[in-house]
Amino acid sequence: MKLWKKFSALFLALVMVLALAIPAGATETEQDLTGHIVILHTNDVHGAIGEYAKVAALKQAYQAAGAYVLLADAGDFIQGDPTVSASQGKTAIELMNLAGYDVAAPGNHEFDYGYPNLKTLAGEADFPILAANVRYDNAAALGDQTTFTTTDGKKIGIFGLDTPETATKAHPDKIKGVSFLAAQEMFDCAQAQVDALKADGCDYIICLGHLGIDAESTGNRSIDLLEKVTGIDVFIDGHSHSTLEEIKEATNGTGKVGDTVLTSTGTKLANVGMVDISPDGTISTSSLATSELTVTPDAKVAARAEEIQKEIDADYGTVFAKTEVALDGEKANVRTGETNLGDLIADAMLWQAGLLDEGVDAAVTNGGGIRASIAAGDITKKDINTVLPFGNTLYVVKVTGAELLEALEASTYCTPEAIGGFPQVAGIEFTVNTGAQFDTKELYPGSTYGKPASINRVMIQTVGGEAFNPEETYTIVTNDFMGAGGDTYYAFKAASSGYDSGVPLDEVVMDYITSELKGVVSKAQYGETDNRIHTISYNDVKAGDWYANAVNYVTLTGLMNGTGDGFSPNLAINRGMMVTVLYRMAGSPEVTAENPFTDVPADTWYTDAVIWASENGITAGTSETTFSPTNSLTREQLATFFYRFADFENPDPIEITGDLTGFTDAGQVASYATDAMKWAIGEGLISGTTETTLSPKATATRAQVATILMRYTAE
Repeated sequence: MKLWKKFSALFLALVMVLALAIPAGATETEQDLTGHIVILHTNDVHGAIGEYAKVAALKQAYQAAGAYVLLADAGDFIQGDPTVSASQGKTAIELMNLAGYDVAAPGNHEFDYGYPNLKTLAGEADFPILAANVRYDNAAALGDQTTFTTTDGKKIGIFGLDTPETATKAHPDKIKGVSFLAAQEMFDCAQAQVDALKADGCDYIICLGHLGIDAESTGNRSIDLLEKVTGIDVFIDGHSHSTLEEIKEATNGTGKVGDTVLTSTGTKLANVGMVDISPDGTISTSSLATSELTVTPDAKVAARAEEIQKEIDADYGTVFAKTEVALDGEKANVRTGETNLGDLIADAMLWQAGLLDEGVDAAVTNGGGIRASIAAGDITKKDINTVLPFGNTLYVVKVTGAELLEALEASTYCTPEAIGGFPQVAGIEFTVNTGAQFDTKELYPGSTYGKPASINRVMIQTVGGEAFNPEETYTIVTNDFMGAGGDTYYAFKAASSGYDSGVPLDEVVMDYITSELKGVVSKAQYGETDNRIHTISYNDVKAGDWYANAVNYVTLTGLMNGTGDGFSPNLAINRGMMVTVLYRMAGSPEVTAENPFTDVPADTWYTDAVIWASENGITAGTSETTFSPTNSLTREQLATFFYRFADFENPDPIEITGDLTGFTDAGQVASYATDAMKWAIGEGLISGTTETTLSPKATATRAQVATILMRYTAE
């Protein structure tokens, strides 16, 4: 793309570095950008105040080139770093005023410090904050739309939307009376805004929408809305921290949904988005990396940002501890699985709660509340506050085991897709079966999240070091956001007993590190995760199935594997599978003996297992020269394999305590299997198929083998 010949020095410097910033259609004969409408936009700034001076200078550069320029933000600008969160957003508004913002939409985090605080900030802003779908006591909570008229008479209409997830992503007690239109109601609201702006004579209609494109938000995403709402020329998005490249990927490379241009520009001011509307109405988008901008930062904005940063550094910058390992708080990780930082925070909560209440069993905190990582090295107060910026306090709640299961099921409903409610825990060990379908028939009250109709995905192994009991009452320490039903944790809000300790969570973590860890987060303790959270993936196993815990056990121990996308619990187990399982239990020792069976090839997955089993008296084959590896096992043969394996493992004679006389079909047990069946019954490894029948000739299934394996190794 060619450069213009006669630009102001400021704009020329910008263009030389950022050719993408030149509006499409420009030619070398143009002297300026008169007639162009340029909308510079930011989203999810989250306290990256050091770049506002460049944003201000960029706006000035385009104005100097003759463009009509609007500067807009699509939400989440008052939270994320102590430079803005310490003042509950006041410093963010101050800098945005200085930078020359013209309009903004709120994100969910604009409500972190309460609706009254946001109303106060909106009053201090030199620009309107718009969210047409946010209501307060059945009236508009904020502004809904505004218009701008260019110097050549073009009218631009802008309306705002905020994610309905704010209803559960903001602290429920801080947004009392506030409601968020969602799904079809939000779509209808947006269409009404478009129609009203069209009726007002707007030439272009822009939506500032903090909706995002994350799968977690399905049903309320920008791409969902744009499939239903027509007439929006440009949708400037936020919430999912999506870059322009990710937006294009989500729209099949077009950057459009229907006739609407969709754009977003990442997070923390790594980029500034630009929408250019040329004089002929052509709309183009680009994303400008702030690190590559050569504009001279606005001096006034830079000076105030530096002053704010120094104030925070003086208060928060003192080193109070060290960490030998990097502590993982990355969004993609804390919302999908266990991390060492999640372990540390949950451990701190459990430790502090133990000082308050000796009966606390476990800790649960939401991954979405962990906002940053901590690099190996010194730890400052600012590091902890950046990780935990919400001012949460410890909340203690008593729940039944069933209620705890509900909370964990709801908060992992889309795992392995990211969800802010994903539980980081201490004192709990549980498994999520990501292959099982989440079952819901209704939403929680005032929420976009579904209430589990049944428990299909989550299995809890232990709570407080004891085997989980759904009928037990457990004392759980969480944070006040979750205790009030935030994210997916309505079960905590609905619990019969709970109280807010008032102890700040960030202080808890700092006290734990200094007092309990003696000022050092060690590699030995937090170098790796603690294996509190497990995942398996079977589409044919549900948590309520009688064999589900056994399937989970054999999978995590590596004793048995799945069969494609499932476990095939009802599939018959054959002789080759059985000896392979026992061989794994023995530690898969090296095999040196000769293969005695002609029907066992030299290079199959079960060859070594068969030779090992023959060598150690666990199988004699089906004849002197055949093993019949693909033959299905009966229940009495299954018991025999385990009986011989137990004899192999134990140097002392095996005690047989079981009695078969209570079973009407005991006479069907083959003589070679009688002792084995008695032993298996006596050890509790096998039970009857009914109260009075053994069914010794029935085919053994993979689910039965998994169950026996779990029972056997538990002994």
